[in-house]
Amino acid sequence: MQIIKTAVAAALATLALSASAMTPIQDTELSAVSGQDGVSIAANLNIKMDSFVYTDTDALDANGMGGGSVSFNGIKVQGLIAASIDILSKNSFLAAAGAAGVTNPGTFYNPASGGDVVQIAIPADVQVAAGKLLNISVDSIKMGNNAASFGSVAMNQVDLRGTQVWIWAH
Repeated sequence: MQIIKTAVAAALATLALSASAMTPIQDTELSAVSGQDGVSIAANLNIKMDSFVYTDTDALDANGMGGGSVSFNGIKVQGLIAASIDILSKNSFLAAAGAAGVTNPGTFYNPASGGDVVQIAIPADVQVAAGKLLNISVDSIKMGNNAASFGSVAMNQVDLRGTQVWIWAH
């Protein structure tokens, strides 16, 4: 009886392993397969930064000139943004760069030996509710330790749709 149980268990284990085995697929069969590629990202940004300060560390000269700082205070970035991330082959990248108006990619990408390129794109057809595009503002701009401000800056309804960014190794 023990021998029969062992034989049945071995047969079932063999069936289970063979059912989950991977089988190779030929290129001709693979070309008929369709699916999705890439990654999509969407964000509702609500970024706040107390300040961005630039400091010139030059020593004071004989006339008391040099050094100083400027600060941008109360920085805010708010609004919706959506992007897709794809891997482009060399030929697809060169076609995309050409469509974007690049006339000589050889100045920054080697068309002969270049490889795949990562593309981050903000689709041109993304629908965004009125008033929900990016808004960027700076509450005040101050020099040094002075309490007085030069005023504020705002960039409203910044529309990045249709933007493409390409990244590759070299």
